[in-house]
Amino acid sequence: MQEIPVLIAGGGPVGLGLAIELGLRGVGTLLVETRDGNIAVPKMSNVHVRSMEFCRRWGIADRVIAAGWPPHHPLDMIYVTTMTGYELGRTRIPSYAAQPHHPFSPVRDRHCPQLYFDPILRDFARTLDGVSLRYFTRFESFEADADGVTATVVDVKTGDKSQIRARYLVGCDGAQSTVREQLGIGLGGAGKLDLSVTIFIRSSELGLMHDKGWCRLTRFVDATGCWSELIAIDGKELWRLTVLTGLDDSFDPDDCVRRIGGRPFAYEIISVLRWYRLEFVADHYREGRVFLAGDSAHQNSPTGGLGMNTGLADAVDLGWKLAASLEGWGGEGLLDSYEIERRPVAVRNTTYCTDQFYDAVGTPGDPALDDATPEGERARQHSRAAIAESHSITTFMASYTLRLGFCYEGSPVICSDPALPPLDYEANYRQSARPGVRAPHVWLADGRSSLDLFGDGFVLLRLGAAPPSGEAIAAAASRAGVPLKLVTLDNEEMARLCAFPLVLVRPDGHVAWRGDAAPADAGPLIDRVRGAQG
Repeated sequence: MQEIPVLIAGGGPVGLGLAIELGLRGVGTLLVETRDGNIAVPKMSNVHVRSMEFCRRWGIADRVIAAGWPPHHPLDMIYVTTMTGYELGRTRIPSYAAQPHHPFSPVRDRHCPQLYFDPILRDFARTLDGVSLRYFTRFESFEADADGVTATVVDVKTGDKSQIRARYLVGCDGAQSTVREQLGIGLGGAGKLDLSVTIFIRSSELGLMHDKGWCRLTRFVDATGCWSELIAIDGKELWRLTVLTGLDDSFDPDDCVRRIGGRPFAYEIISVLRWYRLEFVADHYREGRVFLAGDSAHQNSPTGGLGMNTGLADAVDLGWKLAASLEGWGGEGLLDSYEIERRPVAVRNTTYCTDQFYDAVGTPGDPALDDATPEGERARQHSRAAIAESHSITTFMASYTLRLGFCYEGSPVICSDPALPPLDYEANYRQSARPGVRAPHVWLADGRSSLDLFGDGFVLLRLGAAPPSGEAIAAAASRAGVPLKLVTLDNEEMARLCAFPLVLVRPDGHVAWRGDAAPADAGPLIDRVRGAQG
């Protein structure tokens, strides 16, 4: 029987991200995946800013940038009647070459469809000592006890079964998760929202046959309303058309492809996939030594671009906590905090994406929209006004507060400030060192981002011209075996954003504590943030 500290069921981006997070921390990890690891249909297309920050820390951000969207193509979102018809609305997003530095991050969102993103993660994970990826291996079942998990896996080519003994098991095995089903964990949320169809096509003509210019996402509106959306995969010839409404027994993918063009054009259908648009969040993320992450724990409408990105943040949150537990300095409360921190984020994100979907398909239609008549122009003006007022055209992607500002207040391993008002996730994003949020980004004198300071262990920031020493906190961490670095920054912008001269930042970059001075006895503080208090 093979023995391993952590077994990961599922080799999508979340499973691979967790393997990377554990591998970089020196944790022995085995990932099993039924498929061969290649992506036939790119379900995900956008790696948002927080996920790109993870990629930067992992050292693969440049690969993601190089694999994605052509740098001089705009990334606009538009509403049209057809590609050669009338434009009804547009959110302008400059090309990567034309975009200035991000105000809140050393990186920015990147269009990098799963077709390219998963292989980047896979190839990097394979370079890490202690990480093994086993493809064509189906996770079948497990038995858990107080000390670990014994899993049964099947070689899908030969049918041979084998057993794996792990200290911890993480189910990253998707919406139909075997791990979740065997645990008997229920699901909350709206459930099935609709039946959708994705048509993956190849056409070099589709991007050049019209006067709309290159756009990352196009939504189509006709007499029935907003019935489909088109995402440009490579900015050249690959496209993903998703039919949102009007599906019945007479559905014909060729009719849908011809319908978006407005006139005939050359294309090839690569694949057609029917799938249910879902909104659910698992009732629990943990049972003993077994955890859920990614789509096994939550699933949302792709509208809003939060699915995979929410899952990667799960992986980062859980990864350092598993490593801490295996290294002996993480308390039992640390693993308990995973669900407490991540489940509220999933509830917010899934609800947000459902609202975005209903807002999009609620766009009014009119039979006259494509008519070159006064009646047609009146219909288009009405549609343009409705789109301009809609939530989706003004918040094409989730707000920065949702993407960067999610906060772990209420977590037992965060020293929250009860005097602060609740965080408003609909407000404009503002960087801060509020306990529970991701620490601020500023550019440092040596050209690094402040975010580059975080990732290995805890970091105690000493801010300002004459900050307190922080030695008491460092000594308490040393006694508990907690990895902690003292970092002194005489950076005016960082001091202003953090508002306190001492800021304790976790390995995942989130603020655990802040204060004007170290407590007289720092032991309870360290015990709290490592999950060993009480």
